[in-house]
Amino acid sequence: MVALIMTCSCFGLRAQLPNRQDALKVMIKVNRYFMEKYADYAKPSHTDIIRPSNIWTRGVYYEGLMSLYRIYPQEDFYSYMVNWAEFHKWGLRNGNTTRNADDQCCGQTYIDLYNISPDPVKIRNIKACLDMLIHTPQLDDWSWIDAIQMGMPALAKLGELTGDRRYFEKMHAMYMFTRNHHGLHGLYNSAEGLWWRDASFVPPYKEPNGRNCYWSRGNGWVYAALARVIECIPADEAHRGQYVSDFKSMSAALKDCQREDGFWNVSLHDANHYGGKETTGTSLFVYGMAWGIRQGILDRETYLPLVLKAWEGLVSHAVHPDGFLGWVQGTGKEPKDGQPLGYDKIPNFEDYGVGCFLLGASEIYRLQ
Repeated sequence: MVALIMTCSCFGLRAQLPNRQDALKVMIKVNRYFMEKYADYAKPSHTDIIRPSNIWTRGVYYEGLMSLYRIYPQEDFYSYMVNWAEFHKWGLRNGNTTRNADDQCCGQTYIDLYNISPDPVKIRNIKACLDMLIHTPQLDDWSWIDAIQMGMPALAKLGELTGDRRYFEKMHAMYMFTRNHHGLHGLYNSAEGLWWRDASFVPPYKEPNGRNCYWSRGNGWVYAALARVIECIPADEAHRGQYVSDFKSMSAALKDCQREDGFWNVSLHDANHYGGKETTGTSLFVYGMAWGIRQGILDRETYLPLVLKAWEGLVSHAVHPDGFLGWVQGTGKEPKDGQPLGYDKIPNFEDYGVGCFLLGASEIYRLQ
C-alpha cells in the first residue's frame, strides 16, 4: 500500500509538468520579441543611462539565449550571438584589466561559443582577464552579490575548458570572501539561508517590518550562479560540497517565502515593502530549483510544486501575447528600485529580464 501511494504521488507530479512543446513555444516567443526589438546587437542600451551592449545586462540575456540554443539550435540565434561578440571583438567593457564582474559576464557566452567552434581569439580576452585574477592576491572584488553570478561561472567554465584547477581555487576563495568577510561577517546569513545584497544592507539595516532585507533578484543571482558552477566543476572538485550545501540551504529558505500566485516578492521577508509580482527573481528561482530537481540535488516531491506554481504564474501573468515580459524590476539593488512595477511597464533595461526567463524556461523544458 505504501509503495502504491508513493507511485501515485510521483505519477501525479509528473502529470502536472507543462507540455515540452508549449514551454519551447513560450521561450521562442519571448526571445523573438527581444531579437526583433533589439535587432541591432551593436547599439548601446540607451534608457535612463547609456551602456554598451557587452555589459552584464546583455551578458545575462545571452546566457539565456545560449540555453535556448542548446534546446533549439536555430541558426539566427547562433548568428545573433556570434555577430554581437565579433562586434565587441570578443572583448570586455573597460578592457582586460577590469576586475569588475559586470564587465566579465559576457565572457560566459564567449566561452560557450568557443566550445561550439574553437578559435583562440574568442576566449583570449576573457582568459587574460581571469588569468589576472588568479595571478593577483585580491579576493574582495565581489563586494555585491550580483557579482557572484556575473563573474563566478566564467571562472568555472574556464577551469572546465582548460583543466586548470587554479580557476576553481580562485573562484572559491573569492566566493568565500564575499560569503564570510564582506560587511565584517560576510554577506551570507547562514541562519536564514539568504544573502544581503551588499554591506549597506547588513544589520542594523532592517525592512519596515523589522526583518532582514533580502532582495529577491540579488538572491536569484547567487542561486543561479551556484547551479551554473556546480554543473561545470568536476565531481571531485574540492569545494563542490560547499556549493551544494549553500544551494540546498538557499532552496529551503526560498521555499518558505513563495507567494500564493507563484511569484516571489522583491523583498523576500517583507511582503508589504513594495509587495507584488516580480519576474526576474522568480525566473532565477525557477531556474535553480528546476535544475536542482533534475540533478537530484533537491527532492522532487518537495520542490516540484513550487516550480510548477512559479512557472504557471510567469506564463499567465508576466508573458504578453507578443512576448514582452511584465513585472520586471529595473536595474538597482533593493526593493524600492524601479518601482512601481506592472504588467505593461517597460523596465529601463529589457535584456537581463529576458535572459533570466529563458534560463528558467530552459530548465522547465529539461524537466520532462
